[in-house]
Formats: sequence, structure tokens, C-alpha cells
Amino acid sequence: MIEKMKKLTFLVTTKEYESFLTDIRNIGVVHVQELASGATSDDFRAGMDMADRYKKALSALDFAKETYKPHNAYERRGDVESMPVDEVRTLGADIVEEVETELANENVLRHRLDDVRKSIHALEPWGDFEWSGVKRLAREGWQINFFVCPTKMFKVAWMDEFFAVPVNELKGKTYFVTITDTLPDITAEHLVLPGESLSYYKKEERALTESLDASHEHLLRIGAESREILLAAQVDNENRISLSKVRLSAESLAGDAVKLMVGWVLAEKAEDVADVLTRSHIYYEMEDPAFEDDVPVKIKNNAYSSLFEPILRMYSLPNYHDLDPTPVMAPFFMLFFGLCMGDAGYGLLILAASLVARRKLGADMKAYGTLGIFLGTMTVVCGLLTGSVFGIDLTKQDWAFLASVKPYFINESNYLLFGYSPMMVISVFIGLFQVLVGMCMSAAKAARLYGWRYGIGKLSWVVALVSAVLCFGLPSCGVELPQVLVWLFYGLIGISGLGIYFYNSPDRNVVVNFGSGVWSTYNMATGLLGDLLSYIRLFALGLTGGVLGSVFNQLAFDLTESLSWWGRWLPLLVVLLLGHGINFALCMISSFVHPMRLTFVEFFKNAEFEGGGKEYSPFRMKTYKRKE
Repeated sequence: MIEKMKKLTFLVTTKEYESFLTDIRNIGVVHVQELASGATSDDFRAGMDMADRYKKALSALDFAKETYKPHNAYERRGDVESMPVDEVRTLGADIVEEVETELANENVLRHRLDDVRKSIHALEPWGDFEWSGVKRLAREGWQINFFVCPTKMFKVAWMDEFFAVPVNELKGKTYFVTITDTLPDITAEHLVLPGESLSYYKKEERALTESLDASHEHLLRIGAESREILLAAQVDNENRISLSKVRLSAESLAGDAVKLMVGWVLAEKAEDVADVLTRSHIYYEMEDPAFEDDVPVKIKNNAYSSLFEPILRMYSLPNYHDLDPTPVMAPFFMLFFGLCMGDAGYGLLILAASLVARRKLGADMKAYGTLGIFLGTMTVVCGLLTGSVFGIDLTKQDWAFLASVKPYFINESNYLLFGYSPMMVISVFIGLFQVLVGMCMSAAKAARLYGWRYGIGKLSWVVALVSAVLCFGLPSCGVELPQVLVWLFYGLIGISGLGIYFYNSPDRNVVVNFGSGVWSTYNMATGLLGDLLSYIRLFALGLTGGVLGSVFNQLAFDLTESLSWWGRWLPLLVVLLLGHGINFALCMISSFVHPMRLTFVEFFKNAEFEGGGKEYSPFRMKTYKRKE
């Protein structure tokens, strides 16, 4: 449900402006509309720059905590919640600078360590030698050159011609030096070695590693002692950014003597805000939103429907004039997920994992565990209805305890509908039902926005389609309809036709209405068929997952058939776990992607869901609360 809003227009003198901002921030329920779109200020830019620095510093401290183990125990630095804001702000800036300095130092150490390790790698085939002897020979006019070539290409003649001396043979390569007065022309790779000895670089590697460990320990200490101060300073910076945004949202009037500001408040909070503003002697006007206003949106649903709000947000929030589709979308999405997974065994895995996650995850992630419980339960139900458990088709098993229920599994092994698999037909009818619900929402939206007459044309299609399905579909299923009921359906179809062709746009003349109705009929005939065929994927994906699971079961038993039981169980288990692991992962992906596709395309199109809403975000003072 989209909550009702009230529009507030403020006129405040420049002298009272700062105290006014303090008042509405303390109220904490007014969403300030951005009038100066794209405007900026020094305070805003500084706040955004500091926000980025806080984010990077906290990310670095979290990474250090997850990656390295501290060598010492550190205590938290003071009670952050009781610190003055100015002290928190100053300490936060100092800590950020300290982290940035340490990260820069660590970056230099890492680059130097990489260079040292490359030097060690280059020198290791040659052993630990001193360059002083090489340099002494160079002063006497002899060049010592270092070469490497494949061992099979090394020529003994080089030993006489260039005084070539093999030093090492490693991984099919020969490392050798030549002693000549000029660089010899031979078919080998000439190497330029680092200018210090192997022992020198190994000593430097140890020193750099120790310095890096000290740097890591420093970051761990900062994280343990001061992370809370950083978090509190980050919250303070967010408050400063929001204040800067609000200041930029005011429009100056009368030579900057007066500030004009527009805000939004929840209708249920409007009277409380009005009382505060009246006591503060602030001039304001409160009114209902106009149709063209860019109204922020706050959606409120029950505990069940709110679990599916993150899925809706992946598409968009509804705008203020939309109907919130979440309560209708939620049961359909859950059903679609269960049909796409289509296996009771996989549903039990999802259910078990979600129950564990709900107990282990924090309060902010607990809802995802609850969502998983609903999705897992629906998967179990759909899997049991179709008779699929870990790829095992229960209708084909000769297990005694299944004898009484086997005829009731909904699959082609038991019966067909209109000559097709029952799940395929059921998927199409589920799709038709969702499309009709979407059309009803479209009619309700038109009626609410423009008046009941504008919903007649859209609702006529729903009545016509339902009547046609019942009139012609029920006899196809063997249901004999009384002649009176048949004529009733014909009458409803005829009356609906009048609405479709002559009352689809009440503000136009009959000719335009008829032309619009013909065009609507063409779109319905072509679009509805494509929409309904899209829902066959619910059947196809469930069938595919079951078939793949069955294939992996057969593969596991066939591959290990020749082994004894004691030697068979381990490879059998490995193949089953690997196969079903792959199948489960593929089913999980498709069971999220395709229900979202059906929701975002077919359902939202027929419901005429526009989206594009801006979330209601009241101007308020945030406070840091420690998480134990």
C-alpha cells in the first residue's frame, strides 16, 4: 500500500532559516523536495568527499580484520555514544588520515616486495654469488654474460669458443655464463640480472615482510580501538550532507530575504507537524498533492508482503499514482518459484538453509531467511504435487507406501489435459489468472485517477475473457452448462463488447472509441497469446530440473554398478552430490530470474505499472547506535 502524503510549502525569513532547519530536522518526518536540481556547494562537496574517505577507510579495516590475525589484544577506545559531536568529528578525520597514511605505506611496501621477489626469482638459478668478482673481471676487460637456453640446444662448442660455463640445469633449461671480451652471438636468451646478491634480496624480503606485518597489525589496532569512532563520525558526516542538500533545496525570494521550501509529510503525521510549525510561528501551507507533483513514495505492507519488497525494488518503486503491486505480486512470485524449482527434495534444502540462516543472520538480514522459508515451503508443496523428490519420479516407483497416493500426482504419467501435460496447461491458466488480475489493477488505477468511467473499458476485457473461458472452456472439460447459463455468458460477452468498442475512452466520440476498440482487440489477440505462452516456462523449467536430477541419479548408479558396495558408496555419493549440486544451482538461478521476468514484463505490462517512484526520505538527525 502506498501511504498518503501531504504537501507542505514553507516561507521562512533568512534570519529564522537556520533555526527552522533545526526544528524540522528534530521533527524528523518531513521529506524536503530538491528544488535546485544539480546544485552544489563547498559544504556538500566536502561532505561527499569525506563520505568516500570514510567508506574506503572502513572497508580497509574490515578487510584487515577478515584477512589477518592480530598478535595482540586491543580494547575499544572510549564510549562513543557519550562523546561530543565535535570531538567525534575531529577524531574521525584524524583516524581516516591515519588509515590512509598506513594504506599508502603498505602500498609502497607491497610494490617493493614484488620487485624484491622478482629479483630473487631471477637470481635463484645462479645461486648466491658476489658481484665484486664479476666487476673485477670487467675492469680487466672481460665481460661476464648470463644466458639461458633449453638444455637440448646447449652446444659444447660454446665452452671452447666463448668459455661457456654451465651453472645450473633446471626444468629442462641450462643456465650458463660466458667469459669474453665482447657479447657473443649465440642462440640463447641473454639475461640482465639484478645488481645485488641473492642473500641481499632475501634479507630485504624478510625486512619488508616484517614491515608489512607491522602495517597490518597497525590497521588491526585501529580497527579494534577506533572503528566505532569512524562509524559515529560517518553518521555525523551523513547528517552534514543531508543538511547541505536541504540548504541547496531552498529558493531565495525578495532579494534573499525570504526562503521558499517545499516538503512532504505522511498524512497520518500531518497534524503533529502542523502543531509544531504553528508553535514555532513558521508560515506554511498544507495541501493534498497535485497530479503533476513529484511526490515521494512510502510503501507499507503486512509482514508477508513486505518480504517481497526487495524484489519489487529491483525493478522500481511505484510512483505516487500507481497501485502498489507487492501484495498481489507476492503469492504469484512464491508460486512461480516453487513451480520452477519443482522438486520437493530441493525445497527441503532451501527450507533447512533458510531456517539456519534466520537464526544465524543479524536482524537486518533476518527477513531474507523468512523469505527463503516461504519459497522453500512452496517448492516442497509443488514438488510433492508433481511427484518429484531429488530427481526421483514417485509415480514410477514400486514403493508400497506410495500405492495409495500415486494416482494423485499431477504429471503426464497419470493423466493428460486436452492431450497435453497437466502442468503445462495449469501453467497457462495460472498465467491467464495473473494477467486478468493485472488488468483489474489497471482498471482500478484508471478509475481512481480519472473516475470510474475510465475503468469500464479495461474491466470489460476482463469480463469478456472470463465469460469466454467459462462458456467455451468448461464444456471442453466435460462440464455440461445449463442453456440459461450459456445465454448469460453470451450476454456478458455482448455487454463487455459495448464497453470495449464504445466506451473505452469516455471523453472521445463514438467513431474514435470504435477505432480504439478495434486496435485494442488486435493488441489483445496478439499480445495475450504471447503473454500466456510465456508462462509455459514454469512447466518447462520444473520439468528440466526434474529430468536433470533423474539423469544424475541414473549416471551415479550406472557408473558404479560394477563395484562392490564397500567400494561403491563413496564414488556414488560424490557423483550424486556433484550432479545435484550443479542442478540445484541452475534451478536456483532460473527460479529467481524467470519469475521476475514474468512479473516485470507480463504482469506489470497488463497492470500498467509505471514505477519510477522516489523513496520517502525524511530530513532527520541520525544517531550512532552501537551494535553488540
